[in-house]
Amino acid sequence: MTEAASVGNQAMMQRDRASASLGMIVLRDEPGHSVVSMVVRDDMLNGFDVTHGGFVFALADTAFAIACNDSHHVTLAAGADITFLKPTTTGQNLTATALLRVKSGRSGIYDVRVTADNDVTVAEFRGRSRTTNLPIPAHNHL
Repeated sequence: MTEAASVGNQAMMQRDRASASLGMIVLRDEPGHSVVSMVVRDDMLNGFDVTHGGFVFALADTAFAIACNDSHHVTLAAGADITFLKPTTTGQNLTATALLRVKSGRSGIYDVRVTADNDVTVAEFRGRSRTTNLPIPAHNHL
């Protein structure tokens, strides 16, 4: 990753109040590859006492956003889908690993594997990105 892109991702995550409020931690930030973790809290459970799918999606989406923003312009999701494979619950550490599959022009496809403790796959996410003409913001607005 270029230094400017790395700084851009760091600034993006500093402004990302949603991911911060969920306790997400960036473990790896490389071109086309990122790893983000989050511990499931009690307030993230649905009525069946399992992790609400929206939180699992949010974790995968954050890893996707970091992996696809490796240029001097903002890259956004053009679409994404997720398959939930196993339920999780309070106290489990979820880890989302995003990998670039293909990039063509301004479009990209990324796969994100979400695992729980003991490297058990709990969800698979596929994101489609589109690089915009918007520059990465130069400063933090917080």
